[in-house]
Amino acid sequence: MTGALSARKAMIIGLGNALEFYDFLTFSYFAIQIGRVFFPESQTSHGLLWSLATFGLGFTTRPLGGIVIGTYGDRAGRKPAMMLSFSLMGAAILGLALTPSYAQIGFAAPLLLLVFRLIQGFALGGEVGPSTAYLIEAAPQDRRGFYVSIQYATQGVAILTAGLVGFGLSSALSPEALETWGWRVAFLLGATIVPVGLYIRRNLSETLDDTRAAVAPVARQKMSPLLVVLALLMLGSNTIGTYVMNYMNTYAQDALKLPAQLAFGATIAMGSCYAIASLVGGWLSDRIGARRVMLSALVGMLCLAVPAFVWLNDLRTAVALYTVTAVLTFLGTLACVGVMISIAATLPKASRSGGIAMLYAGAVAVFGGTAQLIVKWLSDVTASPIAPAWYLSIALIAGGIAMFAFRTPVMSTHLAREPA
Repeated sequence: MTGALSARKAMIIGLGNALEFYDFLTFSYFAIQIGRVFFPESQTSHGLLWSLATFGLGFTTRPLGGIVIGTYGDRAGRKPAMMLSFSLMGAAILGLALTPSYAQIGFAAPLLLLVFRLIQGFALGGEVGPSTAYLIEAAPQDRRGFYVSIQYATQGVAILTAGLVGFGLSSALSPEALETWGWRVAFLLGATIVPVGLYIRRNLSETLDDTRAAVAPVARQKMSPLLVVLALLMLGSNTIGTYVMNYMNTYAQDALKLPAQLAFGATIAMGSCYAIASLVGGWLSDRIGARRVMLSALVGMLCLAVPAFVWLNDLRTAVALYTVTAVLTFLGTLACVGVMISIAATLPKASRSGGIAMLYAGAVAVFGGTAQLIVKWLSDVTASPIAPAWYLSIALIAGGIAMFAFRTPVMSTHLAREPA
């Protein structure tokens, strides 16, 4: 590829990533309704747990997708890998939207639900590596932090869009209609964008040069054990923070007993702050360094997590819910951007797509797939609405130790040696 990618085209690339995250996360936001539709009536009291468990199982195939599609991106190119992941996500989201209920086809309904969730996980596991590598390699050398932040900013756009769709549907429909068919509309809206996304990606230039066939396979470009451990802890901490914040919609309905219409406002607050904080984090990383950004943000989030949840449960108002969600999301997202930039800087171009994909998907599968289920279980077992904050704090401490130990300049830094 010749020349640097413009910010406008980078945003367009990121929109494909946004759609994949919209499709994947929408399941979480309608977890209560999906639990009632797809699981036996006798299990209705536990429908949310079953629904969250299915949501979590979707993460188990993300490492496999990271290995298969991520390394395919190192071998065949970033563009075909992004096309493959996007096509699979489109098929899965359409399948989810059209799967009949348990009342209609019995146990085949939750089984089909699980199959489509596993396909979604596989597709998304293979999305992050190639698309992040593409943005890094196509960016001007002095703006690589900002371009990586576009990856996260478009995830914020996905969260915001899902929140707006959920808010609109919950406002326009009765609870019965939302449960019966309204949630399916949210998935079908995502499916309608798939042809546009495929067209955009098909017309991209490739960033992996023509000498890729002569490059050593990823298997021989081994990452150091220290890098792997620290990266997984850092990404795991970020992932728990992100999915605890994603849970705020369900938490508001389940623990705070707020109506669905107000609860979806938390998703809107999260999406807005996620998108803004991503770009701010990338901009700051280019100027003061990614390590300073991620450590400062993590310390701030750790100091506020427990007091914020205590305050929220004392007031139990929409304003308190939106404020807590917005502040914690903003700080957590700053840390996420710094972590991804730091990890990307340690990986050579020949193995960057697969390396990012496997590290990211592995961390998200272990920590993201279990986060909401653990939060719900802890809340039930302890009868404490503050349980999510304590779980989040433990994750932040572990991630902070890894971030402090992770020093990119000490390791091999490849971005500085690559041409813009």
